[in-house]
Amino acid sequence: MLSTIKMIDMSPFSSVVPLLLFVLFSAVNPTVRSSSAPGNQGINSTFLLSADTLEGCPRSCGNLSFNYPFGIGSGCFRNPDFNLTCDNTAQPPRLFLQGGTTEVVDDIDPITYGTPYFMSVDVDFSQVISMRPGANTYNMSWHAPGRSFALDYAFLNITGCDFDIYLIDQDRNSGVRLCTVTCPDKEITEKVARQNCNGTGCCTIELDTRLSAFQFKFVHHGKGELEARTNKSSLWDRINITTVDASLLWSIVDQPTCASTRDNRTNYACISSYSKCYDNPLTPDLGYLCGCDSGYSGNPYVRNGCQRDNGYIPAEQKANCSRSCGNISVPFPFGLEEGCFARKLFQLNCTNASSSSLQFDDEHQVAYINISEGLVGIRYTSWYEQLEFKVYVPKQPDLYVGSGESSSVKWAVANLTCLEAKQNYSGYACVSINSTCLGVNSTDGYIGYRCQCLPGFQGNPYVQNGCEDIDECNTLGICKGVCHNTIGTYYCTDCPYKTQYDSIQMKCTSTGKQNILLGIIIGLSVGFAILIVSLSATFISRRWKRDIQKKLRRKHFQKNQGLLLEQLILSDQNATDKTTIFSLEELEKATNNFDSTRILGRGGHGMVYKGILSDQRVVAIKRSKHIEEGEISQFINEVAILSQINHRNIVKLFGCCLETEVPLLVYDFIPNGSLFGILHSGSSSDFSLSWDDCLRIAVEAAGALCYLHSAASVSVFHRDVKSSNILLDANYTAKVSDFGASRLVPIDQTHVVTNVQGTFGYLDPEYYHTGQLNEKSDVYSFGVVLVELLLRREPIFTTVSGSKQNLSNYFLWEIKVKPIREIVAAYVHEEATEDEINSVASLAEKCLMLRSEDRPTMKQVEMTLQFLRTKKLNSCHATPENDAEMQLLLPRRSEASREQLAIDLGHSANSGSRNSQKCYSLEQEFISSVGVPR
Repeated sequence: MLSTIKMIDMSPFSSVVPLLLFVLFSAVNPTVRSSSAPGNQGINSTFLLSADTLEGCPRSCGNLSFNYPFGIGSGCFRNPDFNLTCDNTAQPPRLFLQGGTTEVVDDIDPITYGTPYFMSVDVDFSQVISMRPGANTYNMSWHAPGRSFALDYAFLNITGCDFDIYLIDQDRNSGVRLCTVTCPDKEITEKVARQNCNGTGCCTIELDTRLSAFQFKFVHHGKGELEARTNKSSLWDRINITTVDASLLWSIVDQPTCASTRDNRTNYACISSYSKCYDNPLTPDLGYLCGCDSGYSGNPYVRNGCQRDNGYIPAEQKANCSRSCGNISVPFPFGLEEGCFARKLFQLNCTNASSSSLQFDDEHQVAYINISEGLVGIRYTSWYEQLEFKVYVPKQPDLYVGSGESSSVKWAVANLTCLEAKQNYSGYACVSINSTCLGVNSTDGYIGYRCQCLPGFQGNPYVQNGCEDIDECNTLGICKGVCHNTIGTYYCTDCPYKTQYDSIQMKCTSTGKQNILLGIIIGLSVGFAILIVSLSATFISRRWKRDIQKKLRRKHFQKNQGLLLEQLILSDQNATDKTTIFSLEELEKATNNFDSTRILGRGGHGMVYKGILSDQRVVAIKRSKHIEEGEISQFINEVAILSQINHRNIVKLFGCCLETEVPLLVYDFIPNGSLFGILHSGSSSDFSLSWDDCLRIAVEAAGALCYLHSAASVSVFHRDVKSSNILLDANYTAKVSDFGASRLVPIDQTHVVTNVQGTFGYLDPEYYHTGQLNEKSDVYSFGVVLVELLLRREPIFTTVSGSKQNLSNYFLWEIKVKPIREIVAAYVHEEATEDEINSVASLAEKCLMLRSEDRPTMKQVEMTLQFLRTKKLNSCHATPENDAEMQLLLPRRSEASREQLAIDLGHSANSGSRNSQKCYSLEQEFISSVGVPR
């Protein structure tokens, strides 16, 4: 039997060590014995047991109760495994299984409500071992009290002084040490040691597998010599094994499975009508359990033990019951106190009357109780919304119908049909004379019945005279004449002589009053007519102005090439699902009419505002500066590109607005600004990126550019890669942005000829001189970003002498005359290893090659950075297991591909960081960056 043993030691010098052991203390006997065999004091199931048959059998021992198949005395238990012994000499009396040393500490109840997933008995098998001079080894063993039992779990506290505790594997004749108990201070008592139980004077052991037996060996360190026992404690001369919590699983083992019982009905346990057999789900092929059919509950092990629901008590058992919790009414059958509710399932807890906090349990709070509709309003107090509403109460059927998607839960009072309920008059819930019975159903079937007042009555049908007559005549306009209320209904008659029904006052009034009222109505009508004419004029004027604005917006829409943009968006199904054309009115509302306090920054292609849409999405709204043909084309180009791109490291486009003279783009709001802002903020910022963050951001930005070059539906050259266009979201994840200068490239072309655009300091020299844009132009710009990460300098910076210096030229010159560690920023030098610095510097140098054919592709750049970062993460998990996992995660490549992948990554694979650095989970980091689909 495979078992897991856990030792819990709170000492700072010990740890919880899970051990896997094969513990085989007993074999299951496949022979099924009849309980009527000679010497057996149980009962053969061929003699159908009933409550009358067991009437003389004891059902309690002290304050503990039990039911068949457990019992005390001849004829009161199923077989010897279930024979109990009550020690009445103890105070209070103590109950034992099979007359042994395993004590029962809680009630044993085989009564089932639905499927019996497991049956258990809470037990105690504490033991005291006296230590003797000259003896070093002591043993303690436990065996299950019969084939019907197996240990579910046990928590044991072992107190004593100066010994080791071993779990013995009898098959291998070896032991595994679970923990060591050291001697505490002389003044520490056994009770105090057990409270802490941290390895000093006490140790906690957990057994949590299906064991039929176990054995402990205690080896004393004192070589047979015992320390002198103090007057206050017995820790020094005995070993005390105390059960904190333990449970045994039990089942019927006459047959191994329910299928076996169908072939051999000898001693079949499920003898009640409306009962069925269930295989033991926790110990397959080792017995079965009995349960009652759906709609029945009780003891399936005795004749007629499964009964219909009779747990409803139709009247309060206590006077002066509280019927409110704050402003929430709590009518019967619900209640707050014992004796004030009809069944345990309807017991509620008023945790705070001042705040009207009424609860079923910790996860479900009651908002209201509607008796007439049979509903309870539920508020979920847990952090998650449950898939199905459940209130578990022991020995109670499930009478609530609801789910986490609804705040209203239906309920029934008993799991009976209306016909069955009426036959049991003493337990019938609809006690009011003007009430009726209704069935409650769910998608899973019939739940039970509830009560409702008859039409024409209202109130509580669950209390005597609770349904009271409704006076329908209090409802205005119910009759066009005189209303007469009767018990349960009403009737109408015509108005008296010289009166007439007034439809406004909804009652009979005299004819004279009608004439006065007519004059008042005419006067009011004239006044309303004048008011309507005035309002109409105002409305027409405003409508005329709105029409002019609409025409102007339409004109702007056409000028901004809106029709072309609509065709671009509609022609791409993927873009149509994600891109929205916003109205100017919505964006004005989102930005408080483009308030200056909402400005986030000013870019090369326009101004950016922060806005909040009507659906509470926070967005960045980009507004172009000028109305020029080139700017409009760039605007259309940016929308066309972003509407086709779906990548986690590329800023998301929500839509655009074309109704204003200035074109607007609506992006996802990226809260932490740009990489440029954080790298070059200096001492003004409280936050700085670690080397790990810089390396991760570089990998993410490279992956986004690689996607644009090769994985997108149409190749895209960004043409303006720079650190200010790499934004950082709330988790500091890189988001490549600003596609106003980007170009779409046909599949069969490797470059396009364009007007030179970009940012000085990042601009590819070859592109600048030839005008030919290719993917290597983005690689050059990205190389400048890598240098920024290493040197923490701006692309065009001021030297000590006051002159302007190009960062890429400075870097390429300096690495030729100085060691790289003298060039990089102090932060990088402190956090990164020399190999990492050399690897990134080498990669940046290759990206900055003057000839584009000498530069790596963006794919090679991404893979090189990814390989470098994986190697860094792997150094934090330098174990053979992690090496094997890395080999499985890395894609298979040829040796040539591997050499191309690692572009001068460094010289040592084992060098560590100069300082302690934070190590992430290799599996999480690698899979999140490589395994996520592009």
